[in-house]
Amino acid sequence: MNKLMYGVAYYDEYMPYERLDEDIRMMKEAGINVVRIAESTWSTHEPQNGVFDFSSVDKVLDAMHQAEIAVIVGTPTYAVPAWMIKEHPDVLAVTPRGPGKYGARQIMDITNPAYLYYSERIIRKLISRVSKHPAVIGYQTDNETKHYDTAGPNVQLQFVKYMRETYETLERVNRMFGLDYWSNRINSWEEFPSVVGTINGSLGAEFAKFQRKLVNNFLSWQVGLVNEYKQPGQFVTQNFDFEWRGYSFGVQPSVDHFAASEPFDIAGVDIYHPSQDDLTGIEISFGGDMTRSLKHDNYLVLETQAQAFPNWTPYPGQLRLQAFSHIASGANMVAYWHWHSIHNSFETYWKGLLSHDFMPNPVYNEAKTIGADFAKLSSKLVGLRKTNQVAVMVSNEALSAMEWFKLPDGKTYNDVVRSLYDELYGLNVEVDFIQPSYKTLNDYKLIIVPALYSAASEHLERLNEYVRAGGHVVYTFKSGFTDEVVKVRDSVQPGIIHEACGISYNMFIKPNQVGLKGKLIAENGMDAQVESWMELIIPTTAEVLAYYDHSQWGEYAAITHNQYGEGTATYIGCMPGAAVVREALSRVLRVAGLWEVNQELAFPMITKTGVNRSGKRIRYYFNYSNAAVTLVYQHQGGLELLTESPVETGQQLNLAPWGILIIEE
Repeated sequence: MNKLMYGVAYYDEYMPYERLDEDIRMMKEAGINVVRIAESTWSTHEPQNGVFDFSSVDKVLDAMHQAEIAVIVGTPTYAVPAWMIKEHPDVLAVTPRGPGKYGARQIMDITNPAYLYYSERIIRKLISRVSKHPAVIGYQTDNETKHYDTAGPNVQLQFVKYMRETYETLERVNRMFGLDYWSNRINSWEEFPSVVGTINGSLGAEFAKFQRKLVNNFLSWQVGLVNEYKQPGQFVTQNFDFEWRGYSFGVQPSVDHFAASEPFDIAGVDIYHPSQDDLTGIEISFGGDMTRSLKHDNYLVLETQAQAFPNWTPYPGQLRLQAFSHIASGANMVAYWHWHSIHNSFETYWKGLLSHDFMPNPVYNEAKTIGADFAKLSSKLVGLRKTNQVAVMVSNEALSAMEWFKLPDGKTYNDVVRSLYDELYGLNVEVDFIQPSYKTLNDYKLIIVPALYSAASEHLERLNEYVRAGGHVVYTFKSGFTDEVVKVRDSVQPGIIHEACGISYNMFIKPNQVGLKGKLIAENGMDAQVESWMELIIPTTAEVLAYYDHSQWGEYAAITHNQYGEGTATYIGCMPGAAVVREALSRVLRVAGLWEVNQELAFPMITKTGVNRSGKRIRYYFNYSNAAVTLVYQHQGGLELLTESPVETGQQLNLAPWGILIIEE
């Protein structure tokens, strides 16, 4: 990909009247150079079983090619046609909530033989038809693919087979998973009960891991089919998404993004976030860092918001801020879902770049400035390379385990992840994401480990060795507590990492009016309260940074820091507020030698950096606020690319509300 791509999802099939030529004219005016089509319209392309009609695809491809707009074609397998359910009702997934009902998308069992048969047929028919069309630059397999909680008889049989292949004997399964409890012991493979009703967190978490493997297999299978037709220079991608809390929030529970991304040429993602006064850029950064980390490469933002909800319609300047924020995290493409607002059905009020009247509007007019700047600056901004010294270690296994054992107030794994990530973002610390299996931990000077509740011993031993050899780690509470099958370690907690952390504990409680006191708190004059969880830590060799401020628990440590070999381990044994997390991380950044001039800036001023394909450093500065801000530029002089103005070291720079500066050194 040799230029920045600026795009939209486009559904000619949804249009209330013929307007393809007018849409293309308006796209060209806005600098749109790529569209994504076809992933949502199976029933249009195959209206009856075995009857195919790709006329709308042909028409759009021909028109886009004539206009020099590239096309990404999606396989339309995430929303099944009605005829399939009529003929094969078992295609609908059976979930813990019961049998599925037709209507919504993503309601099928992705392992069902009939579904896979028809999916393969539509994929082959569509991709073989379009693959040699000169407009097509790539393919998206399925869309926001997950396992959809499928747990019917077909899936149960496959799970039993998986357990037999993985653990070999039932005696081993019973012992490792603690199935003697409440007479859950299984004495023959034939009587292996459905996991839907299990009360055993170990077995439930293993089933979640198995369901994620179903997604890996399904996507890899689709990639294999598309690759049979893919032409030289074309790519295959997937539109990954995140845990959804009304917007993109955290690690996706239903997909292991790292494993699922392996067969793809380039990673793709959708990122949605609060806007207006709630726009912070955190979700843009989180989603970008995660997706860039999957293949240690640039990525595609296949979906993000233009207008979307009424409370997300951007203020003037915010659409530009958002677009360049994606590019600053390493995206080579920003595309909106979608071009036009649709006039019927479920997403009628999820508005596109154009409103329901198809007329130019302030958001579209702002998009025109983005398209023009993307075109002008493409050679300087495409392919941004980032080399980060901080990593956040995330784990789907820990996430699944904590779904079974939530914090007392209902908070989950992703709440802990975001509590640390958000403060790193606010401190202008750029990060990669890694998994516990990551082989070369010494690629990073500092590794942040949120709530690694379930982890294999070998991964924890490697973290110990990383610290011993000079690395720095920040752990939170619940890390190291159970093994890889969610069996609680019977050693002193926090298990294998206790020596590196220089602490132990064997009691933990839900805090009730508990504060924090001690060195870390006193130095910064904070009124610090503890939420959700607290471990009563006894230091062995660790320095105590904070104790609990409470009449009964005041002798116990809450936050500690330990020298271990050549490195250090910091342990946060409770869920403190944002200010305490920020101070603890700031301290570790200084210890690790990572506190630099960028950390002297702070949210709402966000800065990101990377090296472009010409070997020149690009520095982005964003103002995520409704008030103007200033900074003193502390780096090598260069050129501000949007205004083509020279910038000198020590110069004061002004950022307008929701403003952007892009400096090439």
